[in-house]
Amino acid sequence: MQTTKKQTKRLFEKFASITFVIVLLLLAAVGCSSSEENKTKQESSKRPIIVQGPMPIEAEKFADKLENVKEEKSGIYEFYIGTINNYPVIVSKTSKGMENTAAATAVAIERYNPIAIINQGTSGGHDPKLHVFDIVLGKRSVNIGSLKTGNRGENEGIAPTEWIPMDLMASEGSAGEDPDAENIRYYKGDKDLLEAANAVKDKYTKGKVVEGTIGSADVWNNEVDRIKWFHNKYGTSVEEMETASAAQISKAYDIPFLGIRILSNNKTNGGEYNPDTATANQKYVYEVVKKYISTLPTK
Repeated sequence: MQTTKKQTKRLFEKFASITFVIVLLLLAAVGCSSSEENKTKQESSKRPIIVQGPMPIEAEKFADKLENVKEEKSGIYEFYIGTINNYPVIVSKTSKGMENTAAATAVAIERYNPIAIINQGTSGGHDPKLHVFDIVLGKRSVNIGSLKTGNRGENEGIAPTEWIPMDLMASEGSAGEDPDAENIRYYKGDKDLLEAANAVKDKYTKGKVVEGTIGSADVWNNEVDRIKWFHNKYGTSVEEMETASAAQISKAYDIPFLGIRILSNNKTNGGEYNPDTATANQKYVYEVVKKYISTLPTK
């Protein structure tokens, strides 16, 4: 009988020891799981950087650089959601044009609450000092399609060089009749994004990187005299069809914004179109994004 009690006691002690070890292991596992869960929550709570590109050639090379990618779509607008250096980055394929870009920007802001937006892609040169493969950082951007014509009757002809700017954000009144609207509206590039872009410009070797003015409109200008008119009147360095509209929507939501455009051609100095510029620009923007991420708080 005594032996049985001793055996029972040993078994109980052994069982208690095993149970204690199991409890410790379970607590450790729960702790690890909780730690991983907190890490995931912390990463997912970071506001993403959005990089926009109008066409596949201007967006998908950058999307290839993302890790852990998943794709989402809203209407015709596509979003490649991933990370760079463990920071959330979303590539937005906006489609061409001012309206598409404005809509894609608003969708992206409402859906993903970004910390910053970079609109990048190709452009046509307005400044004869710039050449194919040169990159313009949008210190400012402007809508060069928002214009008011002069008053001319039938058979009095047209005079495009007399057209004046029309600021659609000037007032609640008529943009066509309010004299306060007869001004050029520039959208400034974000200071911190510009600093990041300038900090890595030496890594770009296919051309020079300069600050300038990006002009945007749903118009493709091939008339050299008209291009020169915009360059002289608006100070435009390049033209394309997206940046100013993305800048306008970003400002409406108070989201830091920067346009980065590479010259794919320049009619003012005979620079012929080169499609390889799109890839070159995305490689540079990738360096800009990494630099900008390094400046953000880690918590």
